[in-house]
Amino acid sequence: MTASLLRIASRRSQLAMVQTEWVRDELQRHHAGLEVSIEAMATQGDKILDVALAKIGDKGLFTKELEAQMLVGRADVAVHSLKDLPTNLPEGLMLGCITEREDPADAVVMHARHREATLATLPEGSIVGTSSLRRLAQLRHHYPHLRFDDIRGNVITRLEKLDAGQFDCLILAAAGLGRLGLADRIHECLDPSISLHAVGQGALGIECRQDDGAMLELIKVLEHRPTAERCLAERAFLRQLEGGCQVPIGVSSHIEADTLVLTGMVASLDGQRLIRDSVSGPRLDPEALGIDLAERLRSQGAGEILARIFADVRPQA
Repeated sequence: MTASLLRIASRRSQLAMVQTEWVRDELQRHHAGLEVSIEAMATQGDKILDVALAKIGDKGLFTKELEAQMLVGRADVAVHSLKDLPTNLPEGLMLGCITEREDPADAVVMHARHREATLATLPEGSIVGTSSLRRLAQLRHHYPHLRFDDIRGNVITRLEKLDAGQFDCLILAAAGLGRLGLADRIHECLDPSISLHAVGQGALGIECRQDDGAMLELIKVLEHRPTAERCLAERAFLRQLEGGCQVPIGVSSHIEADTLVLTGMVASLDGQRLIRDSVSGPRLDPEALGIDLAERLRSQGAGEILARIFADVRPQA
């Protein structure tokens, strides 16, 4: 199709801008004559850096301000790290496109003094920085000899804190490091047997208005169907468990011919209890697969674990 101008709402962090500029360039490559403007802004999650993410709450923590721009007609689409986009969107908006996924793994970035170590061989009491309850719960389960401290800020800020010696290592998304040209900082990527990744991790989601068919047609050129199928299954799993971005729920998914394989996990915050299971089924109905897996974990006690977490981790007013 042809269009003259597309307005993108984006977070203004370095990683968000790299991702949004990639979307802009790809759309212009596919649509001759398309002009794209980017409206960058700070979200609530960008502004509040002295409180753990789980204590703030996660309903639109990194997305609400961008969505508001679309709802009042000041932006046509918003580009998100899909892992930050809630599974229930505001009325009038939809997830219009999911791009091809980068490596969804969790990555270990070591301080220079531990360059010969792995996460498993770090000395007892070593300090691991992460802001994710999902990573925290899984790593406490597998590595109870380590200490875990919350760390906030963008990727560059976190790396500066690591290099200054405040932490022995960090756990970050491999995809984000790669997009920032920092893949050389990755010391090791965690195997899914140790750390299942966040729902949608490594993919970008492009959100648009439900009633804007022309815009939906325009952005669909960037859709990567295998990634979309995997992420739709993952998001249905999370939605069915009534979980959010800041709870210890992890996933892994892959496609084998016409079959989608989905693994999911729910863990207690202390890592003492971890429930994990897998399902497989036709790629044609990925959301049904996610719902099936959620109900399997719920029948094994996931609901009780999550209810206790929701009671303990109360967002600040």
